[in-house]
Amino acid sequence: MCTGSCAKCLGVTLIPLAILCTLANILLFFPGGIVSDSNDHITDEVWYFGGILGSGMVFPALVFLGLKNNDCCGCCGNESCGKRFAMFSSFIFAAVGVVGAGYNFIVSAVAINKGPKCLGQNSTQWDYQFHNGDYLTNRDLWTACQKPEDIIPWNLTLFSLLLIMSGVQAVLCAIQVINGILGTLCGDCSCCGFCGVKGPDFC
Repeated sequence: MCTGSCAKCLGVTLIPLAILCTLANILLFFPGGIVSDSNDHITDEVWYFGGILGSGMVFPALVFLGLKNNDCCGCCGNESCGKRFAMFSSFIFAAVGVVGAGYNFIVSAVAINKGPKCLGQNSTQWDYQFHNGDYLTNRDLWTACQKPEDIIPWNLTLFSLLLIMSGVQAVLCAIQVINGILGTLCGDCSCCGFCGVKGPDFC
């Protein structure tokens, strides 16, 4: 399989995931789907911007997409030099992508375990009402949060989506790490012949 074509396929997949992660993170700034009266009412993990910073895969994805169009003629008359260098750069971006996706995954997992910040029963303080994810297995505990309305399913759904999508992003970027190493060491199949002569192109 052509390493450049494979990178393009991964890039096409990463872009919608990055957009969805960004949207999910933005929605988390509106607890229960409403505008919060105070920033202190927003769950702390939302401010870590896991869905925006950790899964900001648009730039790496664009790098992957551009690999298929890089000049195979390379540099200094070396036919595969340019493609190999491009694949090496994609390896670096993919490694950063794995770290970013891992960051988003950890932030989301911690947020799900802690539960949302909310106004508890007979309380005037906005705080975390749950411990060690106990609300995940006992829905009766959800009544501990009085405001905002539906904050638990709201946070749980969005952070779960971030958790799943970051896991998928990590896998895709890990695949590109391997693909980038292979492309750096072996070159791309589209550069397997003379300059300007392309090999088979499939992904």
